[in-house]
Amino acid sequence: MSDKKNEIVAQAQAEGFALARVCRPDAVPDIAARLEQFVAEGRHGDMAWMGERMNWRGNPAALWPEARSVIMLAEPYSPDHDPMEVIGRPDRAAISVYAQNKDYHDIVKKRLKRVGRWMIERFGGEIKVFVDTAPVMEKPLGAASGLGWQGKHTNLLSRELGNWFFLGAIFTTLELPADAPGRENCGSCTACLDACPTDAFPAPFQLDARRCISYLTIEHKGPVDEELRAKLGNRIYGCDDCLAACPWNKFAAEAQEIRYAAREDLVAPKLAELMGLDDAAFRAKFSGSPIKRIGRDRFLRNVLYAVGNSNDPTFLPALEQHLRDPDPVVADAAHWAEARLLTI
Repeated sequence: MSDKKNEIVAQAQAEGFALARVCRPDAVPDIAARLEQFVAEGRHGDMAWMGERMNWRGNPAALWPEARSVIMLAEPYSPDHDPMEVIGRPDRAAISVYAQNKDYHDIVKKRLKRVGRWMIERFGGEIKVFVDTAPVMEKPLGAASGLGWQGKHTNLLSRELGNWFFLGAIFTTLELPADAPGRENCGSCTACLDACPTDAFPAPFQLDARRCISYLTIEHKGPVDEELRAKLGNRIYGCDDCLAACPWNKFAAEAQEIRYAAREDLVAPKLAELMGLDDAAFRAKFSGSPIKRIGRDRFLRNVLYAVGNSNDPTFLPALEQHLRDPDPVVADAAHWAEARLLTI
């Protein structure tokens, strides 16, 4: 490893990143074909942006041709509680671990920018930073850089960190020696595939977003297919089942960033309280949270599906006001939940 790269890695770790590895922008030549097939089969669902700027997503070198190196960084957000415990409490809501406090996009991007500014001051060159908000395929680049490998659930896995970590990327015009790519270490294990409530994995290392609870509760705007609603259980924002099932999490690194620590009111919030949030209350409760971006209506749709799956008819009186909601998707979810609870 060069002295320059050593210094950059050390600085990234000093800023709070657990791991930093390097690859070339053209290190993932196969992702263009994989992405094209994924979109051609319709597995991206409503996420039309995945098909847009396909040349950039499929070829990181085309995103910024001047870039000579990509520094991939990992930041743990490992939970300090059992994220699956709430699944057995049908009167409560399950929120994905990463969304139980502040929005990671803001935190990671600021950290990346601090590292980038330091690099420019120390070595010159130019940089661009990315955190899940640009046409950058972070997971394949993370695997190519040696941070880990994409597991059978398609998420990045690491021997050192498990799979509870965020990814950030720094594209730079600096020439840095590349690390060896990660090697797949899933073996015969299928724990993540077996854990999926909606069978969203057509095969190992393949995902159909149209059946993924994270997609359905966050990205999907309309009503969820009735076949899948009961399988959502009480998951109202994201899903951690495949991540939590991974045996590599015995090596999960402790999250160092206090803003990733779960807010007490978001670990297992009461469905009854979430049902009553109007738009102003929703915005106030989730200020600074990634949950805010889906809006009150989509959030309430998810809550009402969970209410319908609660097997608790005491929710029926509170459902009344939502049967006439001005948003037809919310009203549909309320009618579905009522019909479910009336049969108990």
